[in-house]
Amino acid sequence: MAEENTTKTALRIAGAVLLPNLGGMINGPLTRNHLKTWYANLNFPSFRPPNWVFAPVWTSLYAGMGYASYLVWRDGGGFSGDAQLPLIAYGAQLALNWAWTPIFFGKHSIKGGLIDIVALTATAGACGLLFYRINQTAGLLFLPYMAWLGFATTLNYAMWKLNPEQPNQGEQAAPSRKQQ
Repeated sequence: MAEENTTKTALRIAGAVLLPNLGGMINGPLTRNHLKTWYANLNFPSFRPPNWVFAPVWTSLYAGMGYASYLVWRDGGGFSGDAQLPLIAYGAQLALNWAWTPIFFGKHSIKGGLIDIVALTATAGACGLLFYRINQTAGLLFLPYMAWLGFATTLNYAMWKLNPEQPNQGEQAAPSRKQQ
């Protein structure tokens, strides 16, 4: 019986950790398809990290937020207990997180990505606070995520300023670094 409960717990934790990573797995090809074409021709701020940094950072952040969601689900009575509102906030911030890549890379919309990430940062902050009320560790697991979102929002804003929209062309990049 104890072994069965341990297996169930391990499967629940694994599912919670894998769930947020699904967005990264699904959106990864969209990002890769635009890195060498559209994205490489944008103007970047001096503080932009190399492209290889993003995948491991997001994988670890997704794992942390996933585990946090498990802790809240477990300690807050599941989807019908006190965890209901925090888990709704979690789903909302996760949807905004997953939406950023199709907006930014898929639509080539730096401004749209900025709008999304500002909403995401606010929603993730609210989620972290709600998580903290149910399980302090879960709330604290959102701190690295919030720090990264602050950096990512700043990066997105800087890119928006460095790559203004072209009239009648939607959200296009400014002349590339190579053309200036």
